Amino acid sequence: MNPLRDYFELTKPRLTGMVIFTTWLGYAFASRPMHYAPLFFHALIGSWLVASGAAALNEYMERDLDARMKRTQTRPLPEGRASPNGALLFGVSLSIAGILELALFVNPLTALLAAVSLGSYLLIYTPLKTRTSLCTLVGAIPGAIPPVMGWTAAKNGFGAGAWVLFAILFFWQLPHFLAIAWMYKEDYARAGFPMLPVLDPEGAVTARMIVLYTAVLIPVTLIPAKLGMANFSYFYAASVLGLAFFAFGTWTAFYRTAASARRLLLASVMYLPTLLTWMACSKVA
Repeated sequence: MNPLRDYFELTKPRLTGMVIFTTWLGYAFASRPMHYAPLFFHALIGSWLVASGAAALNEYMERDLDARMKRTQTRPLPEGRASPNGALLFGVSLSIAGILELALFVNPLTALLAAVSLGSYLLIYTPLKTRTSLCTLVGAIPGAIPPVMGWTAAKNGFGAGAWVLFAILFFWQLPHFLAIAWMYKEDYARAGFPMLPVLDPEGAVTARMIVLYTAVLIPVTLIPAKLGMANFSYFYAASVLGLAFFAFGTWTAFYRTAASARRLLLASVMYLPTLLTWMACSKVA
C-alpha cells in the first residue's frame, strides 16, 4: 500500500486536471493581455483544492455504491486502501483550504462560485444519482463552473464570455456522460443508479438526447468567434470539430452498441481539449 498514492487517487486527477485547464482558459480570456501574476496562481491552486476535495468527498459518499460496480470497485475506499474517516477529513480539509485560498487571495465572488460548485455537486447531484436520470443535467452545472471562476478571478465580475464558456462545458458533458452511462449501464443498474440508458434499455431516448446535445454544441461553440474572443480560424476549426463530434453522436444513435458509445466517449475526450486549445491559441488580444 502507498497512502500518498491512494489519497492522490481520491482526488480524481484527470477530472481535476480538466478543472485546472478550464479555469486557466476562463482567466486567459478575461485577462487581456494575459498576466501570470500571483492572482492567477492563487486562482489555480484554490480551484484545484476545491475540485480535489469535492472528488474525495464524492468517493466517500458513494463508497458502498462504488463497491458494487466493476468500473469503480478498485478505488481506494472500496478496496480498503484508504479509511472512510481519513477520506472524509481529507476531502473537507481540501475543500475548506481551497475556498479560503480563493476568498483571501483572489476575491469573494470566485470563492462563492467555488462553494456553489462544491455544494451543488455533493448535496444535489450526488444524492440525485440514485433517484433520477435528470442528475446528468444537474451534474453538468458544477462541471461547467470552473471557467467562470477563472473569469471572475481575473475580472471580479461576470461577462458574456464567461457564460459562453459555461455553455460549452455544460453541453459537452451531456453526450460525454451519456456515452459512459451507456457503456456501463449494467454496472449502474447493479448499483441502483437510474441513469437514462438504464431506464431506456432499447436506447431510443438516449440516442435522441445524444444527437440533440452534439447538435446544440455546434452553434454554441461558434459564439466565441462572434463575440471576438477568438479569430476566424477558430470559427472554421470549431465548425469542423463540431460536425465530426455530431457524426460520432449520430453513429452511436444509429447503432446503439457499447462499442459505438466507447467511440463517442473517445471522441468527446479528444474533442473538448482540441476545441479549447484552438480557442486559446486563436484568442484575440
